[in-house]
Amino acid sequence: MKPLPLYGDGDYYRLSGINVGKHCDKEREPGRLSFRKDYSRLIHTPAFRRLQGKTQLFPGYESDFFRNRLTHSLEVAQISTGIGERINSVEPEFESSHIDLDLLEFAGLAHDLGHPPFGHNGERALDEMMLAFGGFEGNAQTLRILTCTERKLIKVGENTYSDLGLDLTVRSLASILKYDTEIPEQRKKRAPLQKGYYSSSADIVKEIKSKVAPRKQHQGDFRTIECSIMEIADDIAYSTYDLEDSLHAGFSTPVSILSALFNDGVIRKTVFDRTNKELKKAKHEEMQSFDELFEAASLVFDGLTEAGFSDKTSSALEATKIYKLDQQIAQDSLTRTKFTAERVGKLIGSTEVKYNEHCPALSQARLTREAMLEVEILKHLNYELNIRSPRLAVVEYRGKDIVCELFKAIDNSGGSLLPDDWKQLYRDSRNKKRIICDFIAGMTDRYATEFHNSLFGSGKSLFKPI
Repeated sequence: MKPLPLYGDGDYYRLSGINVGKHCDKEREPGRLSFRKDYSRLIHTPAFRRLQGKTQLFPGYESDFFRNRLTHSLEVAQISTGIGERINSVEPEFESSHIDLDLLEFAGLAHDLGHPPFGHNGERALDEMMLAFGGFEGNAQTLRILTCTERKLIKVGENTYSDLGLDLTVRSLASILKYDTEIPEQRKKRAPLQKGYYSSSADIVKEIKSKVAPRKQHQGDFRTIECSIMEIADDIAYSTYDLEDSLHAGFSTPVSILSALFNDGVIRKTVFDRTNKELKKAKHEEMQSFDELFEAASLVFDGLTEAGFSDKTSSALEATKIYKLDQQIAQDSLTRTKFTAERVGKLIGSTEVKYNEHCPALSQARLTREAMLEVEILKHLNYELNIRSPRLAVVEYRGKDIVCELFKAIDNSGGSLLPDDWKQLYRDSRNKKRIICDFIAGMTDRYATEFHNSLFGSGKSLFKPI
């Protein structure tokens, strides 16, 4: 394995011990900063372009309004840089040694690169197929794409050669390394999905750690400041814009969301427990009662709180006002835009940093407790009410069948169903199942469906390429 490039720009990165040399003999191009070059390499990759064909919450063919993985990633990148700008302005430790905004933008754009077609069920399907061969997980696949499956011509001195991976800086790779756990090569049947990185990426992860935090001791999981900011931005986007999509689709209204929390005991306990788990992870005080859960949820939709009145006339008037506001947020695009813009701005302004004096690179950003309550409650409510709704479940479970059937068909064919450029990789690999997994994971929803139809459907043209 060649040494990973280590260069970076700015005092903060020199202080972090990552600006010590470059990859091989590569010279820095005049005017091009290192992280900006990584950003450029990312956006020109096929894997990045294919995000436009992968579902975020609702299938894109249902409406041009709905977000896909690409538009979601663009929003996460923008929120990440917004958080970075704020931290650079208000946190004393970063006023003179700024967090690099190009690196934050890279992390936001790259964070969903490894997600397969058909969302979480596509991920579970590939993991089931790979239980005995190293597993599958979206974040682990992102690292693999950036360091292995994407190919680029690399110039070193006078020589040019083909390389696997994008030849990115160590710090760019560290910015998407969310889980500090190696996924076992073999897991039992029906084992739950495990977040982490593949064992085949272990040497790369080891090198990333040694160069980002050389000779430094860190407690807990390895995670850089840029990665923690990207995670916050992802949570903000998920809890805000997926909510907007569900309102536009008619799956939810503010009142229906609050009603589920107040009146459905199973959903209430699920949201309560999962929110407390995230609060504990962020070292915030956990909620002690459902009352705090109700209060935080009601703050999300200010004005939609339950009010008690002594006479029926006042209650009826209040109910009418609540219904009007509920329908306005659910149906009026301008009202929704105002709601989401104000919410995102408020949450960006609610970030704080725990500075790591021993290793600044491993400082951690987090939301304040009040902001985190709102984000986590909406995240888990959205999951329970929308992602697990029967209408979406039908689409996702069909997608799971497609992924499993594609995997088995390609495997049974001995790789003959793979396109020509993938066949060579398949022949040269010792883990042929991983090559099949890489191929399917990179598919868009539509391509996976068309490929499946070409194998199992009828009337398929022989002249349409796979």
